[in-house]
Amino acid sequence: MKIKNWDLFAFVVAYHLALVLLLPAFISVFSWTAVALFLVTYILGGMSITVGYHRLYAHKAYSANPFFEWCVLLSSALAFEMSALKWSHDHRIHHNHVDTDKDPYSIEKGFWYAHILWLFDYKRDFDKSLVADLMKNPRVMLQDKYYPHFLIGVNVAVFFLGWALTGSALASFYMGFLLRMAMIHHCTWFINSLCHTYGSKTYARELSAVDNAIMAVLTFGEGYHNYHHAFAADYRNGIRWYHFDPSKWTIWVASKLGLVKGLRAINEVTVQKSLVSRDKRMILDHISQEMDEYATELKAKLEQLSAVFEEQASALMVKVRELKQASAEQRKHIQLEIKRLRASLKETWDQWVALTRQAAQQYEFAH
Repeated sequence: MKIKNWDLFAFVVAYHLALVLLLPAFISVFSWTAVALFLVTYILGGMSITVGYHRLYAHKAYSANPFFEWCVLLSSALAFEMSALKWSHDHRIHHNHVDTDKDPYSIEKGFWYAHILWLFDYKRDFDKSLVADLMKNPRVMLQDKYYPHFLIGVNVAVFFLGWALTGSALASFYMGFLLRMAMIHHCTWFINSLCHTYGSKTYARELSAVDNAIMAVLTFGEGYHNYHHAFAADYRNGIRWYHFDPSKWTIWVASKLGLVKGLRAINEVTVQKSLVSRDKRMILDHISQEMDEYATELKAKLEQLSAVFEEQASALMVKVRELKQASAEQRKHIQLEIKRLRASLKETWDQWVALTRQAAQQYEFAH
């Protein structure tokens, strides 16, 4: 790989060297206040990327009022990850061309390329049409125009605040700047590398993106990356109640406070319908050249079971819509119908999962 962005390369190398070289000096002035400074700035900077840059701006999973936007745009200076406009531009390219040569951080070019090396190789060909919506947002454009001023102003203020709190300029610089920035960077980069390598493919088995619960903890919910690539417009990455997704919780709480609105969420039946369609297409493509008796039987079962699931799912959705418009006398009967349809759909879904797992074992492909 030929380095194109020498300025960025020098900056990344310099702050990593500083982390190592200044460690002995920092140990001598260590304090729990410095640790608290790191945690607060790490959370604010990291959440500004996940809640703001990623789910608000890049994917338009919800809309926010100006106050909420300014909270995101100011705290994003703690992350050192470009302006919201440029970050969203590159991320939309990633989703439009994932796992191809046009993907800025394609995992197909290797783990370390996707993790960090792409930064030194990437030359942005800015396409205004990709972010035309964001270019109409005066706050986003102001941040983009004066991004260096945002970076300097916010980080200098945090440094002096940390110095006052810890009593040590070194502790403030080391924990409130160097370590905070390195952690946010590497956790973000691990989404591009680790979350396209190690984990489970629960929702989009044809993509490299995976769900990784450990990364979800470190990145405030972004580790459920397979679901995100399957349903990028959803404001949630972790859709189960037990999924660790503080970004989702923050957006939900903000909606109750009137700071954001228009939260986009994919319902479970829609998710399952998409999975059935994707699974069927993937397996049929995989066994298209197989002529054995099992393959013939499997093709027939896939067609039959997917048709049954589609029929049951459509019937359930019709009843759910009817329930919203039903009179008090009709509601009890419709609710019983919905309960019956949900039970039938669950039974069919369980059969589908068992069938596709069996197919995966028989023909040795990832599932």
